[in-house]
Amino acid sequence: MQLCSISASSQEAARSALVQIVSSVRYLARQGLALRGHDNDEGNFKQHLEEKSESDPNLASWLLRNHAYTSPECQNEILQLMSNAIIREIASNIHALPVLQYSLIMDGTQDISGTEQISICLRYVDADLEPKEDFVGMYEASSTTGEHLFKIASDVLLCLNLPFSGLRGQTYDGAANMSGHLSGTQALIRKQQLLANFVHCGPHCVNLITQATCTSIRDALHWIHELGCLFSQSGKCKKIFKDIATSSTGSFTSIKPLCATRWTVRAPAIRAVLSQYNAILSALEEMASAKVTDNTASRANGVLQRLENGNTVLGLLLGQELITRLEGLNLSLQARGKTISGMLKAVEYVRQGFLSLRTDAAFMAIYEKAVDLAADLDLQQIQPPHVRIPSRRYGGPAEHHTPSTPEEYFRVQFFIAMATTQLHERFDQVSLGNLVKLEELLITGNHNMMASLYPELDLQALQIQLAMFKANHTYTSCKEAVQILRGMPPEVRGLFSQVETLVRLLLVVPVSSCEAERSFSALRRLKNWLRTTMTQLRLNSTAACHIHRDRLKAFDIREIATAFIGTSERRVHVFGHF
Repeated sequence: MQLCSISASSQEAARSALVQIVSSVRYLARQGLALRGHDNDEGNFKQHLEEKSESDPNLASWLLRNHAYTSPECQNEILQLMSNAIIREIASNIHALPVLQYSLIMDGTQDISGTEQISICLRYVDADLEPKEDFVGMYEASSTTGEHLFKIASDVLLCLNLPFSGLRGQTYDGAANMSGHLSGTQALIRKQQLLANFVHCGPHCVNLITQATCTSIRDALHWIHELGCLFSQSGKCKKIFKDIATSSTGSFTSIKPLCATRWTVRAPAIRAVLSQYNAILSALEEMASAKVTDNTASRANGVLQRLENGNTVLGLLLGQELITRLEGLNLSLQARGKTISGMLKAVEYVRQGFLSLRTDAAFMAIYEKAVDLAADLDLQQIQPPHVRIPSRRYGGPAEHHTPSTPEEYFRVQFFIAMATTQLHERFDQVSLGNLVKLEELLITGNHNMMASLYPELDLQALQIQLAMFKANHTYTSCKEAVQILRGMPPEVRGLFSQVETLVRLLLVVPVSSCEAERSFSALRRLKNWLRTTMTQLRLNSTAACHIHRDRLKAFDIREIATAFIGTSERRVHVFGHF
């Protein structure tokens, strides 16, 4: 009897210590902190347990006798148990849907060690008709071919017990290995499931349009980038600029280099330069005349000469009108839960805005503003660049046309920069057209052949329910139909099961791959230059725990500890049962 009492007491102390161990692992994983330091004794995990031990003598005593359960192997096992529980919960939410419909989001990047990492996310529509996008894993890719990425996606869906029959959408960037129509990942997936509509990521499309728009003003943007590089690399130059800007206007906005991988930084950079143009010129003049040993003065002088040219001011003002609209569209599409119909409407709004700018009056307003600003700042006059006249054997006997005034030359450049054609071409995708037809069915009730392709839609029942739905409610978009369904009592909502299935079909297709892009931000925090030896198993487990912080916090630590104990008989002997 005494031995049983001693054994029970020992097991209770062991279970209490295990709960503290799991709690420490959960805390560090949630915060994205390293468990191990330069050595195990100085790592965050050991130090966190020692901090707890100071107020818990039983924990301190137990840890002195049992080192195995704080080993890196046990840490990995606990992390994997927590991440598996998170992913199982996401998969269970998808399986619990009235109709199995989900979409796939994939993107890839290289981590700090040069390993290609593929981020996979799933999009589904919950019971409240709210689109959800959830990260499910980071996977190492030995090859970036479309076939290999297809195998990775297939393995992930197989592990989650998600059949291709429920796949209704896929969204990637425009790289050939992903979007290629013959051997790209999307083409291989569509061979398995024809109804998996491929959508080229909307923000990627807008960024490509912005890059094309910037061609005519690339010189002005280049000098903004050079100015940002100069200020970021020279603390003295930045200090001079800050002092001058603060003394003249009372405020200061830093000038940063343009980032190729961030899509919404051009417009803020242009605004910052235009609002502080005089202070920038004064700072560059002072820096150019300074006696320094490095090349900072010569760089400052080179940038100064370019900014003193009136053409640079005109380029910035023209770019501000165009880029601000495109970056606003880009930022809008990056948000979670956006729908295809909403994206197309936003694109049309921006396109109409560009058409309103494509007039002589709109151009002259910008041009005159640039002329006045150049005169106020005592800059060089706006002049068209030298246009080389082609040889007669290439141009023929006709006289070559050359613009007679700067207004004529830059008006043509401004109209060419308009992105109306590219907005139409980039978003004129076959899959988007198919979804538009489905939305027309929802709004008008007129039957079309597209609905007959989806096995979850009963056309006869759908027509009856749509007629009843339209007779009682007025709506002009999918979003309005969603609001109506959400406000219905469950008994009434059950009458429109096919209408709800159609609405879910319109909501489940992703607009962008930004959820995968967000996981890359977590990757940079987790696997940095101090943690380059992290294994793929620990990276994947830690990423799931770090990204799904709220889900991780909601888990009962005792359940994780129970799963840990149940993996071997020896652990059952040491810890017993909760």
